[in-house]
Amino acid sequence: MSDEQKKDKKDKKPQGEGKPKGEGKPKGEKKAKGADGAPAEAAPKAPPKPQEPATPARLRLRYGEQVRPELMKEFGFTNPMQAPRLDKIVVNMGLGEAINNGKIIDASVEQLGQITGQKPVVTKSRKSIANFKLRQGQSIGAMVTLRGDRMYEFFDRLVSIALPRVRDFKGVSPKAFDGKGNYTLGVREQIIFPEINYDKVEKIKGLNVTVVTTARNDEEGRALLRHLGMPFRT
Repeated sequence: MSDEQKKDKKDKKPQGEGKPKGEGKPKGEKKAKGADGAPAEAAPKAPPKPQEPATPARLRLRYGEQVRPELMKEFGFTNPMQAPRLDKIVVNMGLGEAINNGKIIDASVEQLGQITGQKPVVTKSRKSIANFKLRQGQSIGAMVTLRGDRMYEFFDRLVSIALPRVRDFKGVSPKAFDGKGNYTLGVREQIIFPEINYDKVEKIKGLNVTVVTTARNDEEGRALLRHLGMPFRT
């Protein structure tokens, strides 16, 4: 083979030879870099649209617009914060029959949640009592503590809808105060609340409603509840 033929053979290369490895294959997109060579930060997301505030409870608005000024005038208060107001409402349902039938707890918790619009807490016994066949830690009731708008909405439904549905209703006792402006009301039948479905009620159960106020005495607490619509007996 002559020198010219060897030179021509070296100049000829197979197709594709000499290309960098991996050339022609798709690669992932490279991150954009800033002017200083550092990776550029992603564009900030648009802030979420502010939600419209929920409408306050009807009774809460009535308290601020009508009830509070009337209480200040009646008792001679100079500061609006002196006027008594609702602090919380505790709804309690005692279930002594749950000692023998545990299914009553589930039904009562469901009904109490429908009445108040809030998930109840199951109450348990603190000690064992042999005469009542009660063991420590056994579920014997359900309880709900309401505050804020839920408290005002429940009180509004109680005095406007539920209590007038009681058979031969003549008003509630004006003496069921504890000396510090807090009022406790006993309800014999849970079916007076319109949220309860009669077809699903297996047994009539009662409940206690305790209205806790910021009043300093029973007179202020009675005046507050009367202005809010509590139907006291005369």
